[in-house]
Amino acid sequence: MSMPKGSNTAVPTTALRVELGRRSGPGVPDTDASALLLVGGKVRSGADFVFYNQPAHSSGAIRHEGKRDADGQVTDSLLVDLARVEPAIETVVIAASADGGSFGQVPGLYIRVIDERAGTEAARFDSADAGAETAFVLGEFYRRQGTWKFRAVGQGYGSGLEGLAADFGITVDEPQHTAAAAPVAPPAPVTPPVTVPPPVTAPPPAPPAPVPLTKVTLTKEAPAVSLTKQGGTSGALRLNLNWEVRKQFKGWGGKLGRAVAHHADLDLDLCALFELSDGSKGVVQALGNAFGALHRPPFIHLDGDDRTGAVSSGENLTVNLDHKQAFRRILIFVTIYEGARSFADLHATVTLQPQHGAPVDFSLDECTVPSTVCALALITHQGGDLIVQREARYLVPERGVSPQRTVDNAYGWGMNWTPGRK
Repeated sequence: MSMPKGSNTAVPTTALRVELGRRSGPGVPDTDASALLLVGGKVRSGADFVFYNQPAHSSGAIRHEGKRDADGQVTDSLLVDLARVEPAIETVVIAASADGGSFGQVPGLYIRVIDERAGTEAARFDSADAGAETAFVLGEFYRRQGTWKFRAVGQGYGSGLEGLAADFGITVDEPQHTAAAAPVAPPAPVTPPVTVPPPVTAPPPAPPAPVPLTKVTLTKEAPAVSLTKQGGTSGALRLNLNWEVRKQFKGWGGKLGRAVAHHADLDLDLCALFELSDGSKGVVQALGNAFGALHRPPFIHLDGDDRTGAVSSGENLTVNLDHKQAFRRILIFVTIYEGARSFADLHATVTLQPQHGAPVDFSLDECTVPSTVCALALITHQGGDLIVQREARYLVPERGVSPQRTVDNAYGWGMNWTPGRK
């Protein structure tokens, strides 16, 4: 049952999943969930702001889990473990920002608090009076006599995520623009004055580090972006795949299966097919220990093999943009090594984080075919620029054909494949 605005309710001091939900549709702005950990109504530093560019708090109490879009319903989730919130923190604010419009254009906006252990709904607030606001505080957790409570807030901001962040004490990293300096006449010669040493004083405290809020989200309608235009022209480009799964789902054939029982049972492998400018081709993957290399060809490296899917870890692959001239094309894909028969009921988010420039992210659509391999993104070298293209394409291997060969056939890589194991 939905709470009225301004009301509060007790919540269990345990792991909670906080869902920001809305309906999708043409012209509906994208929305992003965030959390702020407050002392005296302000953050202690930018590190107390958890959002898409900073997905986990150092205490481990808050983690941004990412989005999923299924059957016209979009949810953006935060994992909140109240037992791990530092004693100094008095309030955890749950906020949202709209990208490409206002909250008055967002249908069915709500916030829901779910007890992860019991699987029950602990609180819910449906926002029905939004207008021109581009940022919203939907709710907050606060301490009261040794327990935690949740309050339905519903306070809006017309200044977007920047205004909301600044209101809670965060210094926002604004894009810098330089202008040509006016010519200055050389100064007339002067007699040097007598220098008097200044008194020794303590240096002023360093200003708080600014928090960058910019990002790029790829969609079906806008599936590509130039890394050069986003400032990602050098350094390391880190690609992260994180996912969440339900404990059970209906497998192909309609029977209730246990193909996915726990995160630890599902082993996804992030891989990359590459073609370099000299015509050489290959694959980077955990299978066969083909982890690649960052400072020699192919200038692509797979960090390791993760089975949790967590935002703070997940599967990670790094591309050395200092050698971007060496690339012709790179196809990033993911395969199911074991633990499931398809990607059904798996909700994944892909994030590309350049060392310099705005992050690029996108979510995978719901899988409706018996697929064990998904092409995620295609990076191509075009006129000195690297273009990232969202693929999000589920492929169904033919009987006896490996997922790797299936991707190769779909994108015309033309490689010879042999069986391999981890």
